[in-house]
Amino acid sequence: MKNLKLNFKTLGKKCGANMKAVQAYALENGTKIIHDIENTGKHILNVNSAEVILETEDVEIIPVDIPGWKVANSGSMTVALDITISDVLKQEGLAREIVNRIQNMRKDKGLDVTDRILVKIQENAGLNTAINNNLNYICSETLTGDLQLVQNLSNATATAVEVDETISTLISIEKLN
Repeated sequence: MKNLKLNFKTLGKKCGANMKAVQAYALENGTKIIHDIENTGKHILNVNSAEVILETEDVEIIPVDIPGWKVANSGSMTVALDITISDVLKQEGLAREIVNRIQNMRKDKGLDVTDRILVKIQENAGLNTAINNNLNYICSETLTGDLQLVQNLSNATATAVEVDETISTLISIEKLN
């Protein structure tokens, strides 16, 4: 779906006193005008016995976003992108963020890239499902030999991490022998 917006700067010179009539016409015939301009670069109309030629510079064709979609157009081509994030995709994103935080903690502790680790993550309703559904991915990416979701971790042994704008938890890592 597209909307039409008139460019009054260019149309003022073309239409003069017929501007209100052109506006009314455009309101009634927007779809036809858009079609003609996208296909031929112009739309011809008669207003008060005067011929007015609407050209590309006289109008702005605006794509209308559909809920859950992002819409863009260029000339006669329109592209719509589904921007809905499914629960599975959201969980995968959270798992990737967990991997990133664990990797940063490994680096901060000076662990070698080949060191296997024990990871403890304080349970969080927003994370538990993402961790459980992506456990193999998290463990293989971080060389985690044992990942445990625990009820409580102490601030003395764990690091507070923000996973996204709404989720934070505590994570501790240690080298396995």
